[in-house]
Amino acid sequence: MGAPDKIQSQTNTVDRSSKELHCDCNLMWSMIQQMSTKRLCKLHGRNEGSIIPVYSDRARRISATYARFYLETEQYGDASKKGRFYWMALGAFASKTVACSLDDLRVPIIDPVFKGLAKGNLWLFYDISGWHWYYTRFRSSFDQCVSCRDASAYIKPVKDQVASYPWKDEALGKIKNMHEHGYIVEGFSLVKQIEENDDPTTKRALQLQHLLAIANHEQGVILQPLIYDDPSFSRWVKVQRLPLINMASPELRLAFSSACDAKDEQKKSVAPSTTILENFKSRMEWITKAANIFHDLMQRQAPYMEEQINAMAGWVEMDQSENIPAPMGIPPF
Repeated sequence: MGAPDKIQSQTNTVDRSSKELHCDCNLMWSMIQQMSTKRLCKLHGRNEGSIIPVYSDRARRISATYARFYLETEQYGDASKKGRFYWMALGAFASKTVACSLDDLRVPIIDPVFKGLAKGNLWLFYDISGWHWYYTRFRSSFDQCVSCRDASAYIKPVKDQVASYPWKDEALGKIKNMHEHGYIVEGFSLVKQIEENDDPTTKRALQLQHLLAIANHEQGVILQPLIYDDPSFSRWVKVQRLPLINMASPELRLAFSSACDAKDEQKKSVAPSTTILENFKSRMEWITKAANIFHDLMQRQAPYMEEQINAMAGWVEMDQSENIPAPMGIPPF
């Protein structure tokens, strides 16, 4: 086998003949994972690359990818179905928020928090982008293959790439090799209903249901075991709630703007002071409130929200590392 997205077959001398080839689910999942790899890499020639080193640059590329999924401008998107990937619009704002936090000079001082945010953002992207790229590229086999995703079984060239991902030794086990798919099945079942429904009121309700299903996957399946259950991360999160330290810590907010903050208080969601960030239930209470604010803005101020999402979509090649030594290389694509 050559490149992971190609299959080799013996040719013959019969004019206009053809040979049927069968791609199994694992091969297709391997091809999809490679797309996630490439998005965060600086390419060196056609088939090699290295992951961009600046954490906030990665977060902005991730934000751009989520925005492009929502806008249906990502590879294999379908403009006629815009709005089906509703979580992706909120995800774009969330990853932008992570980028802003990573750029905040107060955050790198606490190494477990700084690296924990970068790690959670990165591995959520590796997981969540894959489900969406598979659905758009191989929709006819999505239901058949959704339960077959397993990073430990990818074909060797892609498995070697995954083995070079940052924090892979601790991440893959905690997120079960990107195999867990209960909320994903629920979320994409709602995507199909959104695609098939023309009634605006019903469609909006389905979009919010979809968003919350994917948010449960994001927060419960990926981020909870990966960073919030990490004792060093959760300990520092608790410390930051102490009154004096809290006053000097960044505000816990989600601003619905391509900028790090929004002047209009109606365009952001600040976590209640009672939020226990490392607790899944407490965190989801705030996220659900933020999702409802987002949902309301998407209806009442659609032109503004579209403008902000389009601005984030432009970060897809973000890389400010020209003068920074190259990080570890990713094996050839």
